[in-house]
This record gives sequence, structure tokens and C-alpha cells, in this order.
Amino acid sequence: MCGIVGYIGKRPAQEVLLTGLKRLEYRGYDSSGIAVISPKNNFPLVRKAPGKIKALENLLKSHPLFGVVGIAHTRWATHGAPTQSNAHPHLDCENSIALVHNGIIENYETLKDQLIKEGHLFRSQTDTEVIVHLIEKFYKNIPLEEAVCKALKLLRGSFAVAVIARAEPGKLVGARRGSPLIVGLGKEENFLASDAPAILEHTKEIIFLEENEAVVLSNDAYRVIDFDGQQITKKPVFLNWDIEQAKKQGYKHFMLKEINEQPKIIGDLLKLRIAKDNSILFKEQNIPLEKLQSIKNIFIVACGTAYHAGLVGKYILESLCKIPISIDVSSEFRYRDLLVDADTLVLAISQSGETADTLAGVREAKKRGAKVISICNVLGSSLTRESDGVMYTHAGPEIGVASTKAYTAQLTAIYLFAFYLAQIRKIVAESKINKLIAELQTIPQKQIQILRVQDNIGRVARRHSHLGSFLYLGRNLNYPSALEGALKLKEISYIPAEGYAAGEMKHGPIALIDEYRAVVCIAPASKIYEKMISNIQEIHSRKGKIIAIASEGDAQVKKLTREVIYIPLCAEFFSPLLVVLPLQLLAYHIALKRGCDVDQPRNLAKSVTVE
Repeated sequence: MCGIVGYIGKRPAQEVLLTGLKRLEYRGYDSSGIAVISPKNNFPLVRKAPGKIKALENLLKSHPLFGVVGIAHTRWATHGAPTQSNAHPHLDCENSIALVHNGIIENYETLKDQLIKEGHLFRSQTDTEVIVHLIEKFYKNIPLEEAVCKALKLLRGSFAVAVIARAEPGKLVGARRGSPLIVGLGKEENFLASDAPAILEHTKEIIFLEENEAVVLSNDAYRVIDFDGQQITKKPVFLNWDIEQAKKQGYKHFMLKEINEQPKIIGDLLKLRIAKDNSILFKEQNIPLEKLQSIKNIFIVACGTAYHAGLVGKYILESLCKIPISIDVSSEFRYRDLLVDADTLVLAISQSGETADTLAGVREAKKRGAKVISICNVLGSSLTRESDGVMYTHAGPEIGVASTKAYTAQLTAIYLFAFYLAQIRKIVAESKINKLIAELQTIPQKQIQILRVQDNIGRVARRHSHLGSFLYLGRNLNYPSALEGALKLKEISYIPAEGYAAGEMKHGPIALIDEYRAVVCIAPASKIYEKMISNIQEIHSRKGKIIAIASEGDAQVKKLTREVIYIPLCAEFFSPLLVVLPLQLLAYHIALKRGCDVDQPRNLAKSVTVE
């Protein structure tokens, strides 16, 4: 949610900041703005506009900003409508301090009332504006960073901020609590950003700020402090992401590019994690083996698409590791009376590693003695730093808001973790694990086979794009696939869609079936295949419009519908890694046919970093 970019150096700041904002469009936003320190009088000059970044870009063409220090922001509205006055950056009363902010300030009303009584003039309806007025209040004969820290210590809620000021034009200050903020180190220039893609083309030397830390940047130096002003020693890490991964590379949309990247990502992950002797390499975990061997239960916590990956994980881990698995959406897990203790392992799944509810749930579990292993895509993110072990998915930047490659990378990581746990607990025959690993290694090639016929899937999608609602049905391991397929369609086409366990159809959903609704039936070869066929026959008899996903060579399903998307035959255990590709492509092509913004669907943000 929202995006921050900050720059201090020798280049024109406007160009660097605007490019950075474009790299952060995937995070979701409804307005944008830039402030640059003027070289004439050191005042921060502001340009901002509601709507897409293109509106801001057009404004800057007619009213450019000159200077080498600045901050920029894409806003996802919380307090106050998406208007020009509510867009960031915000200024103090004297227009001498500019600030951008991600997060939510929970006690802003109390602070605002007090500041108004003291004579401060507010120009917006945002919670953010109280921060810049607090800084103004304290910024009397002390350095900017000290005033920023004094202000932030009064706030309740979450924030990442970037601040510039007329009185210290060679300084850029950033700070965070609860919302991500990173520092990029360059040659005679330095950067701030809420996410790495904003600055990847300039530097890969990154410092990840921790909770309640601030950074003071000049063009050739950096200093990290806590909110009491104590200096903190932090070394940068090298982020091994390629800026080309954050470009479309000839694809019409990022989502389509990322769907097509999945075979390579999974193949690379398997090569990285599977040793020649088929042992699973997992050196990034710091839990003693005897502790993992004696774990009594596992809680999986995640949100959205990552939650669906976790649901598949429940089937996988219980089947292979013979250990009780509980799973919760993070927003519910964090508020439960948690029955976790030192014998519990929490498996936290998050693409960004900054999901607010997942982080809060992990912290609650750790208070009760649980160990945490995370499955995450972003090196150095908050979740990875708070976990006892991390299995990185190495999927590269995912720009499309609707998650695709992150999902299958998470699934693959879960399979690998299940193999690892089974190996160290010694509860599964080595020959069985070897057979499963060999089958998993065939999945990337089978995904390629599906992608070779994606034009056929597109034609099926377009034939059904006019329908007003969809029902997705699956069983066993592919019940979560039904949930994920429905979520993808809802996210990018805005068509109402529901995912159900097919065995529940007669407990309500069957009443919905008629000739105006499409029913996507996930029916690959499996131990419950005949049960699924019975469900399809019930839909067929009620004139439901059936789209079936079935294994190659399945003639029986063809008798019930002409709309069959075939996937390569594989072990049922790994079928979620195949069936999801047609589900993603169906959603993509339906949304495209309906003229929807596939990469930036309305009201959605890529990473939900506030509650």
C-alpha cells in the first residue's frame, strides 16, 4: 500500500523520483506527488495530483521542479478522499518542511486537536498531516532528525516517513515503525524507498531499517539512529534482483509475463534446494534439529493468495509428515486466544514479508514461545528478520497486483519444506521421498506444456467473459485451487465468484446453478476423480455452463462439456502446481476481454502493510 521514494545526490531529483513512482505503481494508489528542494531559496516545492501517475507527469511537464533533493509518494486513501489536497507530500504551516507517509496514525485526532489549539493550520483531511506539524513544533534549534524522532515518539499506529526541510537542504531523513522503508546506497547519491523496485536501476546496495529506526542521508553518507538518537551500526546487503525482472519484456501486461515465468522460477528453486543425494538444503534456519524433530503441531498463517498456498500446505504436511496442522488467515490468528507454545511451529507465508496482520500474528506466537519459519520472496523484509528460519522463494519482483508466480513459488517452497521435515523426522521411507522429488522435478516442463496452449485457454475465457458470476469447484488438494481461481477472477475482472469444496455443492451452492453462471470444475486424475465427475454430472443436468480442467486422455469429462482445458498427467500430490495455470489464464483473458486494468485492479494494493 502506498509508495515512498526519496533521493539526495547530484542528478535532477524530479526524474529519479518520477521513475521510482512508476516502479511502485503495482502497490496500489489513487494519487501521487513530489516535493523537491528548490536550489533558489531551499523551499520544498510540491506538485501533486489525484489519479494515475500520468496526471502528475503531465503537471510536471508544464510546471517542472528543479533540485537534487526530494521525496515522492503514491497514496492509497485511508483518511480523506483521493483529492489533490489529501495527496502527499504535506507541508507545515510555513511551507518549509515536506513529508510523505505510509501507514495509519491511530491517535491523529487527539494530536490534531492539540495542534490546532496551538495555532497550526491544517489543509487536508489526512492523518498524515499531523506528523509534519509535530515536526514543525519541535524543529527549534535542533537537527531535523531529532525533531522527526521527537514527533514520531508521540504517534500510535504504523508509519514509514521521508522528510526534507528548507533549513537543512542537504539532508534527507527517513524513519519507520510497522511499515517498510529501505535505504539504497549509491555513488555520491543515496535513496529511500518503500520497496526495492523503485531504486533497483540505481543501486542494489540496500539497508533494511528495523522497527523504530531512522536514517539521515546526505549525498555521500548515511547514519542510522534509534528514536532516542543513539547511533546504530548497520551494513548494507546486496539485493540480487535484476531490474529487467521488473519490466514487461514484450508482454502486454506484467501479470501475463509473471504467469509465463513460473516454470523457470520453480525449476531454479528446485535446483537451489535439492542436493545430488536428494536431501533438501535449508541452511537459513536456526532451529536445532532436535527441536524440529519434536514439534507437536504446526500453525500456518497467511493472507489472500498466500493463505490458499497454506491450505494446500495443510494437505501436504499432514499427508507426508503426519503432524497436526492448523491454518488461519492472519487477521483472525492475531486476535485469537492462541493455543501455541514452545512445541508449536508457526509457518508464516508472505510474498512481501511486510503483511501487517501476518507480522502481528508471528509476534504474538513468538511471545508464547513458538518457533517461526517463513516462506517469503523479499530478502531482508520484516518477516524474514523476525523468523527463526526462512525459505526464500526467489521469484523476483512481482509487479502484477494479482499474485501468480509468487503463489506457485510458495507452493514449491511448501513441498520442499515438507520433504525437509519428513527427512529430518525420519518418518517416511527414503525411496518414497526420492520418488516424490523426481515427480516434482517434472513439474516445470509440464507447466511449459500448458503455457504452449494458452491461446486455447484464452478462447475459452472470451467465450464466457459475458457471464455475470462464476462458481469454482474442487476437492481435496484442489479445493484451495478453487478458492484461488475464484479470487483471481474477482480481483481483476470484478465478476462475483465463489470457490467451494465440490462435496459441499448440495449444501447450498447447487441452488445457484443455471444457464447464466459458469462453473469451473477442477477434475484432474485423482483418488476422488469419480466423486468429482458425479458433481459435474449434477451441474450438467441443470444446464450449468461447465469449464472443466482435466488430465490429458480423460474422455469421460468430454461427454459432459465441450469446454475442457487439459493439463499433463501428474501425481495428484502435485496437481495444484498445474491446475492453477489455467485458472490464472482464465481470469487474465476474461478481465482483458472486459476491458479491466489487469495489473492495477481498482481498490487493491500489492502489499497490505496496514491493518
